[in-house]
Amino acid sequence: MSTARPDRAPAADGAGLAVVAVDGPSGSGKSSVSRGVARELGLRYLDTGAMYRAATWAVLRDGVPLDDPAAVARAASGVVIEVSDHPDESWVHVDGSDVSRAIREQAVTGAVSAVAAVAEVRALLVEQQRAAVRAAAAAGQGIVVEGRDIGSVVLPDADLKVWLVADPAVRAARRAAEDVAAGRISPAEADAAVEAVRADLARRDAADAGRAASPTAQAPDAVVVDASELGLAEVIAAVVDLVRERTAA
Repeated sequence: MSTARPDRAPAADGAGLAVVAVDGPSGSGKSSVSRGVARELGLRYLDTGAMYRAATWAVLRDGVPLDDPAAVARAASGVVIEVSDHPDESWVHVDGSDVSRAIREQAVTGAVSAVAAVAEVRALLVEQQRAAVRAAAAAGQGIVVEGRDIGSVVLPDADLKVWLVADPAVRAARRAAEDVAAGRISPAEADAAVEAVRADLARRDAADAGRAASPTAQAPDAVVVDASELGLAEVIAAVVDLVRERTAA
């Protein structure tokens, strides 16, 4: 399902064998924080949201109606999804094609919650996610896995579970800034886009929290990290400290 670079050396203090689950709402900074933690500790990294986006891209490619869960499940079951598990790489392939940029387009963003709500799709991808964790362990490495149900469903026995949150206005501004950086909108459109992004994030939050299959939920033993007033480096450092505390001999 994923491909590892062979030059990742676990941290000497033992934290490099940790399994870390990072959950939280869209736009809270999960990807940037998870990549930074994985880079700092020599861990692999898995973006489960990219997997659901890849499945959604394939469903849209094949013209499958989103209101037909059985058809969505059938389409997703035949798709080969490959994602990088290296924190300095971000490629995603579907059936051998690079869809790294395509899965971030608005068409996929608008449809991913519907696809992710299909129980069969979730079961399929959850098993692939757990397989990535087993592969990391077999290679003598730990992994940071980020998503919305990692600590509560995918990896309930993770060494550390983080619930990353941020104020909705901060989340919207950050997501709009990401869209500018990726070239999806121009700098002149950023301010106007913030409110639209905020509304879209609220829609996705409600859809993800309300779905029947593995709804977004904070694991009871997760550590809440509020990134509203912290810079990226500060959040990464806080999570790295938590990992080292949990894995100390």
